[in-house]
Amino acid sequence: MYEVTIIKSFSAAHLLSQVGGKCEELHGHNFKVELSVGAEELNPSGLLIDFRLVKKWLGDILEEIDHKHLNEIPFFAKLNPSAENVARFIAEKIEPLAKKEGVIVTRVKVWESDNAYVTYKGEKA
Repeated sequence: MYEVTIIKSFSAAHLLSQVGGKCEELHGHNFKVELSVGAEELNPSGLLIDFRLVKKWLGDILEEIDHKHLNEIPFFAKLNPSAENVARFIAEKIEPLAKKEGVIVTRVKVWESDNAYVTYKGEKA
């Protein structure tokens, strides 16, 4: 399996319900996102996928949530905007784009701090 990973960051605020403590208050993070896509075979050019395309996908999605209050994003209307659910949000947005290019989303890591991250692996990874 070949894998390409792109790293980008965004800033956003959120509050988490039913977790207790300070996280239930409005607070923000400078999130870091690692998006990985993969496939068993390379394309005829000898690439898995052009890095620029994956950077664009991730950049476009992060633009939707950068400097936003995540609780106000429709995807999170009935979900806590936890790092776990942010990772799933990103994966689900990327999956149809990846499929068209013959790759799958293998993982999305969302870092809330320098020493804490979550990993989401799609259904097919």
